[in-house]
Amino acid sequence: MADTAIRAAERTAQVTRDEVTPDVIGGQQPAPAGRLATLEAPQGGCTAGARRDAMQRLVQMGLPKPRDEYWRYTDPKLFNADAPAPIEIDDRDPQMFSTMNRVKLVFVDGAFDADASDPLELAGVTIETLEQADAQPGHWVAGVYGTLEAAGQKPVARPFAALNSATARQGLVIRVTGEAPKPVHIIHLRRDPAADAVLHHVLKLDEGADLTLLETGMSGARTNDVIEVDLAPRARLHHVASVRGNPDRVGLRHMFGRVDEEASLKSFILSLNGSQMRHETVIDIVGDDAVAHVAGAVLGDGAAGPFHHDDTIFITHGAERGESRQVYKKVLKNGAVGVFQGKILVKPGAQKTDGYQISQALLLDEDSQFLAKPELEIYADDVKCSHGSTTGALDPVALYYLRSRGVPKERAVVMLVLSFVADALAEVEDDELRAEISDRLELWLNRHAVSAPKTGGAA
Repeated sequence: MADTAIRAAERTAQVTRDEVTPDVIGGQQPAPAGRLATLEAPQGGCTAGARRDAMQRLVQMGLPKPRDEYWRYTDPKLFNADAPAPIEIDDRDPQMFSTMNRVKLVFVDGAFDADASDPLELAGVTIETLEQADAQPGHWVAGVYGTLEAAGQKPVARPFAALNSATARQGLVIRVTGEAPKPVHIIHLRRDPAADAVLHHVLKLDEGADLTLLETGMSGARTNDVIEVDLAPRARLHHVASVRGNPDRVGLRHMFGRVDEEASLKSFILSLNGSQMRHETVIDIVGDDAVAHVAGAVLGDGAAGPFHHDDTIFITHGAERGESRQVYKKVLKNGAVGVFQGKILVKPGAQKTDGYQISQALLLDEDSQFLAKPELEIYADDVKCSHGSTTGALDPVALYYLRSRGVPKERAVVMLVLSFVADALAEVEDDELRAEISDRLELWLNRHAVSAPKTGGAA
């Protein structure tokens, strides 16, 4: 029986003999095929138990199928493939936030590059690589790694997040004990056209701590990133990411957050280009008077190839007087596809909850489309929750007004698009960050020659 169990384990996750448990392979689950059969999990380390649990979850769930409820708008085929297709490396744009005083942490093809990074030193902040933390018995990361991801698997299964927790070798482990004097900036660079990057970051902010986390770039031809964020009472995290990359890129991002009493988690993501992208955000508000804001601006042009971008959000209110915001704006042209699946769940007893959700798309031609699935599920009777979703074209009256005052057509369109995404951009509190993101949006709009649509099609 033991030999059979070991052979079954080698076919699934290639886990070591001392990690084989009846729950994982006890004959109840068939040996997985395809990508699951080739996965290799890191062996040993203080996160071994969490990785073993994640592999068990993954084998039980299996990889998603096109008919799964939360995958019916996004075909998971490219994510399920054994390996990504190589794509050209495109580094034309200057690096964002390069003029800011910040701690630079560089990943190349999904691997940490110590030589290109700044020293891992910042007052009030402890920064380690995942490998360094994992090698230390009794490290605090063992109590956090994979726990928020595991909690986020209900009521909706998220197999690729479990795959990440089981197999990730690279990432950062950051603990904040005070107010960080400058941002931490994660920079992703590419050198290998076929890199398949898997990164897992763990952030733990102690009571009253404050951190700004920046992310830029794309770490592979295909990426699978997970960020777990554990906020103690009155902690504050400001997260701003820009994930521009090659039009052929394929990527998954997951953020799992736990927000305690009077804590605040605010996240904004700018996404430009991409063949197929999916961003999943799962936040659990567990303390009274806590705040969770998530926002995104997506600009997609299908002229160079397929463009598909999916934002899937799930925010749970489990305490009183919680506040949440979901603000997503998508600008689509040349057959680009945008998806928004957002949910607010208010548990019994979560009175005085204030939940707001808005998803809007601006279609610059008749070939693009926006698919939205907003949801509210409320089990408390003293709440203020709302959601809305709209799809439309440029306002011809506003365009005429600008043109009649001498504004060239191309410039008028750019101004209207920037006005459209302004609500999402307003979620970025820092003026300098917000200004640089606006400049990057304008650069993309000018480069992609956004113009007013003609009757019956795109301009």
